[in-house]
Amino acid sequence: MQAQPDADKTLRTILSRLEDMKAEETVTIDLHGKSAYSDYMVITTGRSNRHVGSIAENVAKGLKEAGNAKLHVEGLPNCDWVLIDSGDVIVHVFRPEVREFYNLERLWTQGPKPAKTV
Repeated sequence: MQAQPDADKTLRTILSRLEDMKAEETVTIDLHGKSAYSDYMVITTGRSNRHVGSIAENVAKGLKEAGNAKLHVEGLPNCDWVLIDSGDVIVHVFRPEVREFYNLERLWTQGPKPAKTV
């Protein structure tokens, strides 16, 4: 049985696969200190439903080949937004208009709001 890859190795595998599949506007968000369940979030765009599905399948295949045993994938039937959860790294593959609507980058990159003082 192969050991679970570390987060940085997993991230490199994902980014390499995204580049190979010509994913667009890829953003990596460091979640250290922001999330207890993941180290990184990767958000990227495919040009169409077919492209989104192909990107997601290619990334999942690469992660499995790299020894990631606890892979979870959601959204492949519609391919508007596919989520790939590898444990240490979460990948979101969107169609452009769906990515714009949910705007996860803004949600995860804004700092905490200051506490109100009375």
